[in-house]
Amino acid sequence: MKQTFTCKLDGVDSVANVLAKSLKDGGIVLLQGDLAAGKTTLVKSLAKALHVKQSVTSPTFSIMQNYDDWLFHYDIYQTGTDGFLHQGLLEQLAQPGVHVVEWADEAFIKMLSGVGLDYIIVRITPTDDARYYEVEYA
Repeated sequence: MKQTFTCKLDGVDSVANVLAKSLKDGGIVLLQGDLAAGKTTLVKSLAKALHVKQSVTSPTFSIMQNYDDWLFHYDIYQTGTDGFLHQGLLEQLAQPGVHVVEWADEAFIKMLSGVGLDYIIVRITPTDDARYYEVEYA
């Protein structure tokens, strides 16, 4: 199933609220989009929708941030799927909670499928004055 949304960046809460409803029992969300597409902004809005109290920052250098032991935020831009696996983070995805992975590529998707993990893909495309979100439930 696919859903699409187009909204200005300040309207990202509506996308996050839809995602949060799908993630009330936890799950994995894969964010795809170019630099400055709004991936971390979406994670911040999702944290708010999930009632996470901690402030969300980009885990670009730490690779993973954990918020309220429920929201796990990964950024694999620098390490890719191989780095994610090398650091033993695959097992982390089995922990209860919501796991959001920025920069998940086809290799990451193939890995998740290979171990039988379900996921949601969110593709973010900036337009002149808004963002286009394509949400695919795999």
